[in-house]
Amino acid sequence: MPIDAITPEPAIPSVPSRAKYRVRFQKTADLRFVSHHDLMHIFERLFRRADFSIPTSQGFNPRPRIWFALSLALGVAGLNEVFEFELIAPLPEAEVRVRIIQHAPPGLIFLSVCEIDVKLSARVRRVFCRFVPESKPADDLSEVCAAFMQKSESWVERLRPQHRRVNIRPFVEELRAVGDTIEMSLWITPYGAARADEVINALGLAAALDAGGLIERTDLEIYDELPPDRATPPPVITSNAPVEDYADTSPSPRERIRPPTAIMDNPLSFET
Repeated sequence: MPIDAITPEPAIPSVPSRAKYRVRFQKTADLRFVSHHDLMHIFERLFRRADFSIPTSQGFNPRPRIWFALSLALGVAGLNEVFEFELIAPLPEAEVRVRIIQHAPPGLIFLSVCEIDVKLSARVRRVFCRFVPESKPADDLSEVCAAFMQKSESWVERLRPQHRRVNIRPFVEELRAVGDTIEMSLWITPYGAARADEVINALGLAAALDAGGLIERTDLEIYDELPPDRATPPPVITSNAPVEDYADTSPSPRERIRPPTAIMDNPLSFET
């Protein structure tokens, strides 16, 4: 009998089926003063307590396969944020929601959990924000918003990752006053985006923001959740200042850091 006829075929290891979930949640109360980096650690601890089997990424520094659609600035409340994660073994959506609610800290409220295709990934088209002043501003907010929308340019200075000037006006799709609050929708583009606090400062309401005004991100618009006729990309925005206009002239890190001084001169001196 031929050898091939009696040699068993090598067993093919079974690949565990993965499941991916999209969670809508709120980050409010004192939790809004927790940084995005610390919020990621909160979710990691929450999943460990919920006894979830979450796969990790490959490489030298494996990380849990969890993602936020868009980071939230410190101090900004998120009312309908998006978070995604994977599980090695699928679980019913209702059970996933019950487990994470049981272990959620105060200020973290889970609104919905839905299972999505593992190949899907949340891409944000627009963000919707609301500014709530601590007290009624002296200026007419409707006139302030209308004056801003009539402009073609509104320049702000940013220091990170390098010093530059950015025209935030093209990123503001809509801006209106609703009572004593301001609501805005902002484009998220491959060319950048405007921050809500930058828009508030451009409106001349920096004092109201510093006095305790609250910025809320009320919603994130995700491409794959929109009907096809509405899922059009934002307009191409390339109206930032030329590079030479805001070139970083600050000293390099090597120039800013003064090397230590050796106690005595010798071949192993720090200066050599």
